[in-house]
Amino acid sequence: MPAKKSKKLTGNALVKEVNRRIRVARTLWDQHKNAGCRAERLRALELYEQLTEQQKSQISQELRVWLRYRSEKYFGEGREGNGANSKG
Repeated sequence: MPAKKSKKLTGNALVKEVNRRIRVARTLWDQHKNAGCRAERLRALELYEQLTEQQKSQISQELRVWLRYRSEKYFGEGREGNGANSKG
């Protein structure tokens, strides 16, 4: 089976893909599937960083806020799990 070729997204296709990935991450978050949410969020962030300022403004504020909030609060630097397994 041949390897899947990835296309470089640009323009509106890139904006749509970022929107889609953030929505998928939110759905996984609501379902308490944290590992899947983390993976989708990382993919969304990678694509989001490729956007221009004009393209970023095309992403709804609700999705941008969710992405930033979840990124910093739950998945930010130094964050390792939910604290249930932490040794203290």
